[in-house]
Amino acid sequence: MSAAKYRPTRGPGETLAGLGASAVEMLRGRRWIVLAVVVLAGGTWGGFAIWQQVRDFVAAHDEYRLTAADIEITPPPPWVRGDIRAQVLRDAGLGPGPDGGMSILDDQLVERLHQAFSLHPWVERVERVSKRHPAHVDVELVYRRPAAMVEIPGAEGAGLYPVDADGVLLPSSDFSPVEALVYPRLAGVESSPLGPVGMRWGDPVVAGGARIAAVLQPQWATLNLWSIRWVKPSAGSDASAPAIYDLTAAGGNVIHWGAAPGSEPPGEPTAEKKLARLQSIAARSGTLDAPAAKGLDLRRPDSTAGARQKDELR
Repeated sequence: MSAAKYRPTRGPGETLAGLGASAVEMLRGRRWIVLAVVVLAGGTWGGFAIWQQVRDFVAAHDEYRLTAADIEITPPPPWVRGDIRAQVLRDAGLGPGPDGGMSILDDQLVERLHQAFSLHPWVERVERVSKRHPAHVDVELVYRRPAAMVEIPGAEGAGLYPVDADGVLLPSSDFSPVEALVYPRLAGVESSPLGPVGMRWGDPVVAGGARIAAVLQPQWATLNLWSIRWVKPSAGSDASAPAIYDLTAAGGNVIHWGAAPGSEPPGEPTAEKKLARLQSIAARSGTLDAPAAKGLDLRRPDSTAGARQKDELR
């Protein structure tokens, strides 16, 4: 009888290391079989150790490696001119690098992309980030809409600064001088932005004017308006009173608008009623520079509405 061959016993560490090396070799030829084995073994400590050894190799494969082209975002509106996806990846340092870039196997990928896109000044909020195989990520975004151009006079920092309805400063570089004239102009502002683009201006005068602009913007060109101007309070006036604004028509006629939407004192009509009154006058007179609109005070209820209704019933 021949003597049995001696086979040395391997320790647990040596066994796992051998399995990991073998898994990498097999992965190069039959990666799906090995992945299935790893998944089945994932509930054990040994399976986890093997996965840690082969994870980087798998993550570098084209099916898992994520490029900028594999990230699909909600199509930006026409007023956004820059490449938001490229800007976000660049600013967050998430572009291709020596490590091969991003991988959908990264457990923190969704959170990192969510945070990166939420910091872009044109992004109001990130609705959802989802990843799938092969390498692809969908990012659902809600974009900010410009509401007004804040006019800042003077030599230093003079110009028109876009803001949304919440008074958030938007990128000026996305607007040409001609395009900036399309939006309501907020005049009389004496402050400067407190922060960079994507942050609120920090002045309640700008916030209130932006809310008025958001109401008027759809009809701004039709009504042929030129600006929304903050009326600076006189000395000794009530500091707690809401900011007051006037409208200026293209021909120079001044219309007293009053407080911003949501800040109206008791008895003052809502922004919707003020707008309806402007539309009615413009429809009857053809322009808000007509005598019927001269010195118009929208803070007072329309006393002529009842008379017109009686005339219509006759």
